[in-house]
Amino acid sequence: MSESQKYNDVAATAASVHELHDFVAVSQRRIQEAYDRIQKRATEDPGTAGDQAEEDWAKLLREWLPPYFQVVTKGRILAPSGIASPHVDVLVLMPSYPQGFLSQKLYMAGGIAAAFECKTTLKADHIRCTLETSSEIQRAMPKRDGSPYKELNSPIIYGLLAHSHSWKAENSKPIEIVSKTLFESDSTFVRHPREAIDILCVADLGTWTVTKMNGINPNRFSDPVMATLYGGHANSGYMCHAKSLPRQEVNFSPLGTLFSALYHKLAWAYPDMRNLDDYFGQVRLRGTAEGISRNWDLSIYSEKTRDKVLNGECHNPGGAFDEWSQVFF
Repeated sequence: MSESQKYNDVAATAASVHELHDFVAVSQRRIQEAYDRIQKRATEDPGTAGDQAEEDWAKLLREWLPPYFQVVTKGRILAPSGIASPHVDVLVLMPSYPQGFLSQKLYMAGGIAAAFECKTTLKADHIRCTLETSSEIQRAMPKRDGSPYKELNSPIIYGLLAHSHSWKAENSKPIEIVSKTLFESDSTFVRHPREAIDILCVADLGTWTVTKMNGINPNRFSDPVMATLYGGHANSGYMCHAKSLPRQEVNFSPLGTLFSALYHKLAWAYPDMRNLDDYFGQVRLRGTAEGISRNWDLSIYSEKTRDKVLNGECHNPGGAFDEWSQVFF
């Protein structure tokens, strides 16, 4: 056995028993216990059950995110144009958000780092509504240009969080249902990759994260099949991280993927989070994943960025936070 193989085996063993997985497991148990408590009274007062679900997720985000973020519940996002979004359950506000306006339920879009819709028991309609709302919110935001990262991604991370799901009959296939509904809803409502949701987490099932890839000039491929598959278009898709996937990490948790993905996405704007983002990766919080994607014509880019993409200025694989990297996840 080579020295590098020995090192990799030791690293894999350490990751499998790492205390960070224990910390995630505690959060995982707590969200499950909260769901069980909510279900006991949900039929008596659905409104209170929904409020409790929001508070559960807000508390979890407060515990896992850096303390400089303000996590609030119940509000609308106010775009620069004056358009206000539909109701959003949980919002993560930037450190710069004015203290005196925290009680105002119209939250200024320029001060929002992330926003989430929260459900106790996920249904297909919840996924469709979230994709529609995400598209409306991101469409109302000013367009950014200057790099593939800026043009493919919105400054507001948007997601859907659920304690559990409704597909628990004996022969149900919840993973397939969520993936299919997510992809179909994306195809229906999302007109540009920046309008896609970033994260969908079902605490007792799996987590779906968005991934985006730049276009490549088809003339750069010597293989015509590869040129057809990957040339001349960008693409976006959703990767499913679930316990049931082949070769999944022993200590995989949907919440571990949620925390890891959220740290990575926030670390673009908050560089002090990058050390922990890298740490989470080393401990393999996300686990393995699989998914499907849709293609986009390169007209989604501004003219200057499109020309640079076609001229091969994107890097493969690129750096972890390189705005010209070939893939963003």
